[in-house]
Amino acid sequence: MSSSARPSIVRHQILATATMVAFLMYLDRICLAQIITSDSFEAEFTFSKQQTDWITGAFFWSYALFQVPAGWLSDRFGARALITVYIAAWSLFTAATGFATGFWTLFFARLLCGLAEAGYYPASSSLITRWTHIGSRGMASSIITLGGRAGLVLAPILTVKVIMGFGDWRWAGWVYGAAGVGVALFFWRVFRDHPRLHPNCNDAEIELLAEGRGDFQPQREPARRFPLRAACRSRNLWMANAVQFFTNIGWAFTALTFPRYLKEVKHFDDVTNGWITSGALFIGIAGIIVGGWSTDLITRLHGRRLGRMLPMSITKFIAAGLYIVALWMDTPWTILLAFGMVAFFGDFGLPAMWTTMQDISGKYQAQLFGWSNMWGNFGAAIMPLLFTAVLKAFDTNHDFHEGVWLCAVAFVLAGVFALFVNAEKPVTQDS
Repeated sequence: MSSSARPSIVRHQILATATMVAFLMYLDRICLAQIITSDSFEAEFTFSKQQTDWITGAFFWSYALFQVPAGWLSDRFGARALITVYIAAWSLFTAATGFATGFWTLFFARLLCGLAEAGYYPASSSLITRWTHIGSRGMASSIITLGGRAGLVLAPILTVKVIMGFGDWRWAGWVYGAAGVGVALFFWRVFRDHPRLHPNCNDAEIELLAEGRGDFQPQREPARRFPLRAACRSRNLWMANAVQFFTNIGWAFTALTFPRYLKEVKHFDDVTNGWITSGALFIGIAGIIVGGWSTDLITRLHGRRLGRMLPMSITKFIAAGLYIVALWMDTPWTILLAFGMVAFFGDFGLPAMWTTMQDISGKYQAQLFGWSNMWGNFGAAIMPLLFTAVLKAFDTNHDFHEGVWLCAVAFVLAGVFALFVNAEKPVTQDS
């Protein structure tokens, strides 16, 4: 086919499919926060706060630790095969949540779910490189992230509806697990590892995707050894790791602990908790969209360093200040709006972080993305434990203020470290 023909639209189909997978992943990741605060769960199990924190954090510990191995596996076996396996596996472990009989079975179900989900974002990072024009990486990153945040937004209200509809918390795991197996089969059918391997991708689209980086062949190179020395010596990468670590501590409140705050401090019922949490996180989606557009725009005007750094840094300081404002809101609507703006500015810089990792990782795309994402998810993993420890030590009136201040400080630190991230300096040249 002539390269002068109109490019086919397979790249858009691939992006839409990746976004759908991100939606499912966050739906399965976040549903536990509503499950363990539901009346049917609390009627069956009586866990201490420490046990609940370990169950909540189990996902993020295994998710963090498996990031680098998952990146290597993606390089070794290809994104199509691995992502299909990942989706099917985490869906089955989500279904296993519904069969839990106590602390340990629930803990290990979440641990294994985190292990299976760990590979998706490192693999999809290389997916963006192959299937997105180089000038649109920021927007493509924001769209996939948007899918994840849509799952985050809808998880509370959908989970509440499933539990109330069936009358038992266990159905949430079973319904989501069954849906995930279907998504895995659909992904296998739609996706290919390279544009040249896709039967519906014409020459014009292949040339379009090769612009700015030269053509590349579908043959998979042998999996590269993780560049541990370069990763450990790169000051630039450590700054990016710190941004992710502290951002996730600040962000995790809205995703993991917000329902607990609404129930224990504001004394709202399950339905009200669900729509407040979903509404606040929905506002955050706009931050991702604007953030993707902003990082591409600033990059075109002022270069990659400022184009990535400014959206990552400034927005974290704003999110920290909004946390303090949100604590003084009392009505459902003002709480929704205030914490929604926290989510907006907390997520604004996420596309810039994704594209920074694509910019600096070079040929070690999946592995270095996994390395940085690992440090970020350590933050999400320890946040519930830190939050409870701070409340136990300092929260004498049980209003959760001290815990939220902890999250605000984490956002400030993320903003400070972001000032030193340079998307123009590759990891292998930074020592």
